[in-house]
Order: sequence, then structure tokens, then C-alpha cells
Amino acid sequence: MQDQAKKCRLLLVEDEEGLRQTLRLNLELEGYHVTTATTGPEALEKLRGAHFDGAVMDVMLPGLDGFTVCETARLEGDRTPVLFLTARTAPADRLRSLRLGDDHLGKPFELEELLLRVSKVVRNKVGRAGEGAAERYVFGPSTIDFISFEGAGPGGTRKLSQREVMLLRLLTDRAGEVVSREEILQKVWGYDVFPTTRTIDNFIVVFRKLFEPDPRAPRHFLSIRGVGYRFDP
Repeated sequence: MQDQAKKCRLLLVEDEEGLRQTLRLNLELEGYHVTTATTGPEALEKLRGAHFDGAVMDVMLPGLDGFTVCETARLEGDRTPVLFLTARTAPADRLRSLRLGDDHLGKPFELEELLLRVSKVVRNKVGRAGEGAAERYVFGPSTIDFISFEGAGPGGTRKLSQREVMLLRLLTDRAGEVVSREEILQKVWGYDVFPTTRTIDNFIVVFRKLFEPDPRAPRHFLSIRGVGYRFDP
């Protein structure tokens, strides 16, 4: 594994100091360049500030859990493959791990198995070079370009802000599901920003003007009273 790991950068996110030091030592012995983080917000900042070939991330973290860190990074366009470490055994948690990340490993685990899974995650990333999130999303006569930050629909064509793109990606990724206002505020605006729910309403109004055939009778961007919003393609 050392030849493959020689130039690979890993982000290790674990708040338990003893386990973090043990994993870091063994990963470095395998040849990986390891950067560590101990909280969810710190992990998110490091993902924003550097390129990593893979991440080993505990789910239960201070500040933001590993799932939220990964979801927020994905909305921002980061496709770093993630191996989740989790003590959660419920089927819903295992499915969420697999939906968001590339693999998951339950605690406690054997060190040799972790190293093999990390190698697989990194190898898969190399094998998928050039792939990533969908660059465009098309529904009806409308198009969202997540690379050029441009939206086009019955209301014309306009440049989109980063937060508009993040909100559009969140809603389109969860098409047909109701996404709560609280989840939107946390994942799009962040843990250290406190906008009002009216801010989301204003974004939805902009989306309707751009993408809806009739903004006064929306078919795609729907408000669910008292809960949140749903996107229907």
C-alpha cells in the first residue's frame, strides 16, 4: 500500500485523542500525508482550504457531526471521498453513511481493516479522476449549471451566487423530499451564521421568477407550511 499512499493526502477527523494519535501514526507509516482535525467546524475549514485524496471521519464530532460536515462540503462542490467511522449501528445510520461517503466502518474496528478500506477509498478516487458531482441539472426548459454558476429558465438567464448554487444543489439532490428550514440554514449558511428563515423565502422567490413558468403558481419550488421546502422536477 505504501507505493499508492506515497503522495496521498488524508484528512483524519477524530476527537478522541488516543485514537487520533494511533490512527495518524499508522497512516503515516503507510506513507500517507496526514492532516488532523478534532471538531466538525475545523474539518470543514480544512476541506475548504486544501486538497485531500481522502478523509477518515468520525461521525460523532463536536460542533458539527461528520454527516453534516460531508453534506456541507458536497454542497460546496468538494468531492473528497470519505470513510466514516461510526459507533451507530441503526440501519438508517449505515445507509446515510453509504449515501454520503464512499465507505463506513463500525467502531470498534481492526486497524488492518481500516488501512485496507482507506486504500480502497483512495484507489477508487484515483480511478474516478475527472468524475464528480453532476455539472448540470436539467428540468423541463430550465438548466442549472453548477460549474459556471448560471441558471436559465422561463424567466431568463442569470448568474447565481455561491449560496444560491448550494441551496439549489441541496434541493435538487433531495428532489421530492421536504427539506426543513433548520437543515437549510445549517448546511447552506453554516454553523456560525444566523440568518432568518425569511432569507430562504427570498431565495425561493428568486428561483421561482427564474425557473417557474408561472411564479405565482409554482410547480417546482414548493413551500411546505411550518416545515420547509420541496423541489419537484
